[in-house]
Amino acid sequence: MTADELIQPEAPAKAPAPRQRGLMLLLLLANSSMLAVYMGVGSVLLPTQIAQIDPANKVAILGIVGGVSSIFATAFNPIAGALSDRTGRRNPWVVGGALASLAGLAFLGSVRTALLVGIGWCLVQATMNVYQAAVTAIVPDRVPAARRGTASAVVGLALPVGGTVGVMIASQTVERLTTGYLVLGAVAAGAALLLAAFCRDVRREPAPSVPKRERMAAFLSALGHHDFRWAFIGRALMVLGYFSVVGYQLYILDDHIKLPEGMAPAEAIALLTPVSMAAMALSTIVGGLLSDRWDRRKIFVGVSAALAGVVMVIPVISPTWTGMLIFSALNGLGFGCFMAVDTAVVTLVLPKAEDAARDMGVLNIANAGPQIVAPFVASAIVTAFGGYTPLFIVGGALSLLGALSVILIRGVR
Repeated sequence: MTADELIQPEAPAKAPAPRQRGLMLLLLLANSSMLAVYMGVGSVLLPTQIAQIDPANKVAILGIVGGVSSIFATAFNPIAGALSDRTGRRNPWVVGGALASLAGLAFLGSVRTALLVGIGWCLVQATMNVYQAAVTAIVPDRVPAARRGTASAVVGLALPVGGTVGVMIASQTVERLTTGYLVLGAVAAGAALLLAAFCRDVRREPAPSVPKRERMAAFLSALGHHDFRWAFIGRALMVLGYFSVVGYQLYILDDHIKLPEGMAPAEAIALLTPVSMAAMALSTIVGGLLSDRWDRRKIFVGVSAALAGVVMVIPVISPTWTGMLIFSALNGLGFGCFMAVDTAVVTLVLPKAEDAARDMGVLNIANAGPQIVAPFVASAIVTAFGGYTPLFIVGGALSLLGALSVILIRGVR
């Protein structure tokens, strides 16, 4: 049986073209709203809130809060994916996760101590990953293998779209943190309700029940599959390199980069983000479409990861506003193409169609897991070496290792 046959849903329901186009738009909105929360809170609101609470220890506190909260993200994503497989439905998990995240964001915006900020962000990470697990599984559920690159590119636009919207909302509400948290939560909840209202669940057989003793082995069984394992490793390295730097961007702009006179770090992020996200949007679309047309995935994934690694030297050589603009554009090109085409690669190496959400949830450990390590590692590097230059070097090296991992995938060209 071919890889393409393995990932087809057991009972595919052919939908007319307009419905499929509607599905793609709804998935774009759902994923964009999710990333608006992650980027808006993680890049602007959370660092600002922590800096207000304890400016002297902001780097260390952000590292601890980010690391601990990512443990919740890592755990809840695959668990929620497995549960949605068991029920055979996605929409209840999408809506439930989004509404619970709105409540968590409301709590986060109301607290004023580092401990409660940490608890609040853990709640948001947990509930947003319930949402994410169900939304992620819809692509392998409903999109034919031949169109995975195109579909992944469309969904991949969520990063530039959602990231830009999230950072813009956060930057405009940085003086009113509670409002910023509530607006971002409302955006996610609204997108989830739209998806559930206009995209009914496809009828699918629930995944069979597994005895308790076998659940953990079954849960991680996809990692025993050669190609899936190397796709997992490559994604983990790339995400670790990216978030080691991006997670501290507000502080990098404040403490490392020479900004133009009168420009605040939050204003700088609001200008840099559209540059990075526009580049991501371009490379996401071009990479996804060309990977389908040429039926080649690995070359796009490898080259884009290498580009993202090499450009990390730019803020080291030129710690200026111009240097950051160039870095943001090139890093966006690399990361956008990587995430779009790598998602197509992953859907093509899933071991079993009936376990799609569970295995995509396991893959999402490669998204969330490195974010556990990244804040601790980044905080330790900055604290130990007294600056951000070593952080850029480590981030670049990790991305380059991610590019090398792609070579070891056999079942995808």
